[in-house]
Formats: sequence, C-alpha cells, structure tokens
Amino acid sequence: MADRLDISQRKKDHLALCAGPNVGFREKSTLLEHVEFVHCALPEMHADETDPSVELLGKRLAAPVIIAAMTGGTDRAAAVNRDLAAVAEELGIGFGLGSQRAMHTRPETAWTFEVREAAPTTLVLGNLGVVQARQMSTAEIEDLVGRVGADALCVHLNPAMEIVQPGGDRDFREGLDTLARLVETLSVPVVAKETGCGLSRAVGEKIRAAGVRTVDVSGAGGTSWVAVEAHRAVDPDERALAEELWDWGIPTAASVLQLRGLGLDVIATGGLRSGSDVARAIALGAKAGGLAAAVLKAHKAGGRDGARTFLRRVILAVRAIMLLTGSRTVADLQRTQTILTGPLPLWSPTAAVP
Repeated sequence: MADRLDISQRKKDHLALCAGPNVGFREKSTLLEHVEFVHCALPEMHADETDPSVELLGKRLAAPVIIAAMTGGTDRAAAVNRDLAAVAEELGIGFGLGSQRAMHTRPETAWTFEVREAAPTTLVLGNLGVVQARQMSTAEIEDLVGRVGADALCVHLNPAMEIVQPGGDRDFREGLDTLARLVETLSVPVVAKETGCGLSRAVGEKIRAAGVRTVDVSGAGGTSWVAVEAHRAVDPDERALAEELWDWGIPTAASVLQLRGLGLDVIATGGLRSGSDVARAIALGAKAGGLAAAVLKAHKAGGRDGARTFLRRVILAVRAIMLLTGSRTVADLQRTQTILTGPLPLWSPTAAVP
C-alpha cells in the first residue's frame, strides 16, 4: 500500500516541479545553441512547398514534432494528457505518455493514460522503465501497451534519476537483455529512451545490437531529473548526492551527434524549447524533436489553447527554417550545411582524440 501511495505522490510532485522553476541544469546547456545554419538566399521554392511531414514508427507525422513523455497516474495528469493528446491530434504530431509503472502498480489509474478517444490517429508512445520491464512478463507489458492503444513502447533508462530518488532502483542489470526480449516478443516497436542524461555512441551501438531501431536521446540541458529528485529528497545523503550530480549527463545536441551513422531513427528530446531547437536537432541527424517542459508550461499558462498556440508556432518555425536553408523535406534538412561551434564539435564520433 505504501508503494502505491508513494507512486501517486511522486507523480504529483514531478508534475508540479517540472512546471515550475529551479529544476533546470545549472551550468550545462543542450549545446543546440552551437548549431549554426548556413542561410540560403535563393531557396527557389514557394514557402508552402516545404513538406515537414515525416514517417516515424509506422505513422506519418504532419511535422517532425512530438509532445514528449510527461505524466500519468493522477487526476491532474489525466487532464493534462487528454488536452495535449487532443492538440497532437489536431496538429498531426506525436504524443508520449508518462511512465506506465503507476498504471501497472495501481490498475485503477489506467484511465489517466487512456487518450485514444481524444487522439484516435495520433502516434502514441507508451512508456515503461527498463528495470520494471525486466521484472514483468511480455504478456503484462503487452497489456499495458494494448490498454492505451500505444503504437510503440518507450523503455526508459534512468539510472542517474533512480540512484538519487528516495526508494529508487539500484539494480540495473540485464537491461540489454530486456530490450532484446521486447524487440523479439512485443507486438509494437521498442524505443530506447534516456531520461535527461543522453545516450552515448557506445550505448547506441549496444542498443542497436539488441535490435532496437529507434531511440530518444533525452539529453542534458533541459529539465534535470536529478534536480527534481533533489527537491524531493528528505535524507541528507540523498540530497547531497543529488546536488553533486545535478548537472550530470550528455548534452542533447552532443548525444544526437554521437549517434550519427548508426542507422538509428533518433528522436531528440531534452531541453528543446522552440522550433529552432527542433530544426537544429534534425540538422544534426535526428528525425524528430520532442518538447516536454515548454509544452507543460504553455498548458499551465493557457490550457489547451495555450499548448496549441505554442506548438503551432514551433511547427511554423521549423517550416521557416526549412525554407531558409533550401530544405524542401525533413530529409533535406538532415543534410543541410551547418557550422558547429564551441565545444560541440568535440563530441563528434569523428573528432580527433587529443
């Protein structure tokens, strides 16, 4: 019973903290600001000829944008999920659910994750931690996926968050075996997803060897989930550890760059706040960009209409940058010329080692 109450309270805490201040990285950015586009003064196309649509996980998105995983498990979370899923349906973009661990532990909360009525055709991403997935049968996971009508399952990797979380997981063994099992046995595609600390090239290679073909880097530079847990910590040692690791992780732009050439479909999340950020991530090799905290704050300020307006402007900016780089399609934008400044080039897998 205590675990059930803890999960419910944790979800409430997370939603409140992520919509507020002082949960961002202190000294580390996404490094997306170090991606410079080369302006094309002769795009030789009408602005309406840009096509931002993209194929991802078996569905066609009208734009390469995803409302990234946030919440579930409480009444407030249910209202947020319904509103944002409805906006995703209107705009033709993707939508990610928060961790369905709460749904598994407390079946009575399943309704807070069920958004298909509001988003019948949307790309909906389910969500479960790799540690929980390791402990569950494929049939149990299949039930979670089926109950929400998810098109794919994000299996999130979050060791940094867990080791500072009160009562968090400590055993991270057999993660790759779990991914491989789900790729082989689950009826929907598996997405390997970090939780604010990014994916390195070495981890990307292991994930690909396990059969996963889509990843979400969820890099550093946006919301620090270590920071979120620092605010929740009661034990002085846990709080001290969270303070020390507050800025831990691979910046989002660096993580996308690290995964270049591995044959993975990359979703870039972690600190994206604008259409310019989405476009920069795509130019580094991502197929789509996901926004979470920025959407949550827009929703908090203006409800469904506020979230819709914000995301519509994100898409407009992506299309404008496509025109201004002479990119007719998202694939063209992935190949457009960029100048990488500051420390970002050092993260390239082809960078010389000093």
